[in-house]
Amino acid sequence: MISTTLALIGGVILLGAGALIGYLVRRQLGIQRVDSAESKAEKILSEAKIKESEFLLKAKEKALQLIDEAKREADTRHKEVKHLQERVERRETLFDQKLLELQEKQQKLQEKATQIDQVKSEILSIKQEQIAKLERVASMNREEAKGILLENVEREAKEDILARVKKVEQEGMEEIYAKARSIVTDAMQRCAMSVISENTTTVIPLPSDDMKGRIIGKEGRNIRTIESLTEVEILIDDTPGVITLSSFSLIRRHVAKRTIEKLMKDGRIHPGRVEEYVEQAKQELAGDINKAGEEAVFALGVTGLDPRLIQILGRLKYRTSFGQNALMHSMEVAYLSQFLAEELGANVAVCKKGGLLHDIGKAVDHEVQGSHPQIGYQIMKKFNLPEEVAYMSIAHHEDSPKTLEGIIVKIADAISASRPGARRDTAERYLQRIKELETLITGYEGVERAYAIQAGREIRVFVTPDTVDDMGAYKLAKTMAQNIQEQLQYPGEIKVTLIREKRIIEYAR
Repeated sequence: MISTTLALIGGVILLGAGALIGYLVRRQLGIQRVDSAESKAEKILSEAKIKESEFLLKAKEKALQLIDEAKREADTRHKEVKHLQERVERRETLFDQKLLELQEKQQKLQEKATQIDQVKSEILSIKQEQIAKLERVASMNREEAKGILLENVEREAKEDILARVKKVEQEGMEEIYAKARSIVTDAMQRCAMSVISENTTTVIPLPSDDMKGRIIGKEGRNIRTIESLTEVEILIDDTPGVITLSSFSLIRRHVAKRTIEKLMKDGRIHPGRVEEYVEQAKQELAGDINKAGEEAVFALGVTGLDPRLIQILGRLKYRTSFGQNALMHSMEVAYLSQFLAEELGANVAVCKKGGLLHDIGKAVDHEVQGSHPQIGYQIMKKFNLPEEVAYMSIAHHEDSPKTLEGIIVKIADAISASRPGARRDTAERYLQRIKELETLITGYEGVERAYAIQAGREIRVFVTPDTVDDMGAYKLAKTMAQNIQEQLQYPGEIKVTLIREKRIIEYAR
């Protein structure tokens, strides 16, 4: 028992001793660890202080470097500002000097102007005195002396002036005519259209002379119905195998011709059939008219026209002017206008379209009141064509068209109308035109006699040499040509040849 107790006491003592020894060992280890951590901290702190001092040193060096650069830049800027200031001061000084010099020159100019005005007034007064003395000596005033002087100069220089004017005009006109002939000839050669002279009558062949009686009908009712519906005069005479339709309207004659041909083909000729075939003929003719307008537009390459305007254009196929087919004439004018515009640098599209439509008023001038130029202008404006195109309808009848395109269309119209065989005139109208031409010319003072020659294309005028001098003859010829152009209507152009001849005859016996 005792031994067990002692063993327990010994174990407790050993445990206590072991615990004390462990505590002491642990304490010693803790002290060592603390000392090691403090040494490390001191080491780190010292290293940080070293790095801090190095960084501060570098920062100071950088700051000093920046300060030096700023000082150098400030010095440079200061020098530049100083240099600019010096330049401005020099310029201000120079400007002040110039301003002073300018003021001095201005003052001198004013003084000289004053002196000039004084001298001028003195000269004027001296001039007036001299003029007054001259008037007293010559016994006439200034205006009278001036008039006498001018008369003498004009009389002495008249022949020289006339010769010079003729020479200059001849040289200029020769050059102009040569160029114009070249351009017009080229355009005419490039446009070779057929010339067809339309008649005012249409001849219809008959299968037999018995058909004449059937066309006339019982008591003439068939022929009266045809004439009343077509407004065409039917001439039936002894000529075998034909009847003749007479009317100034091609449309009416074509309607009547188609109607009669349909009646002869049908064989049943009576007023009812006449009315039916007249309507059919009108419908067919309307289709032909529309087709003719479309073919003309397509041939010329003109676009942008209203279909109704194309139909009106097609009606020109059945319209004539002095026997010339109006649609063929319009197409020819369009071609010629195109060629001339290309040569002269004008608007080709306006010339071509204006040339095609320049006579569009003739398609309805029998139905609408007014002249065909004005009617044509209104038609083209109605279908929203540009003003420069619509103006062509008026331009080709004006003496001096306002635009180059108008002049070109006017020339092309004259070329087309003056082609040999293109137009024909009645004897009565021709004689009336010749008479009007001669009457107009013989009405001038100093005209002795006048003769129209070459079918009215030239007028030869003989003047009295004692009444009209050379200068007066030159002016009179120009006046005659201008008045013919303004007062008369004629195809092509008329040449005025004025002849001043003085013959002195003496006999030696």
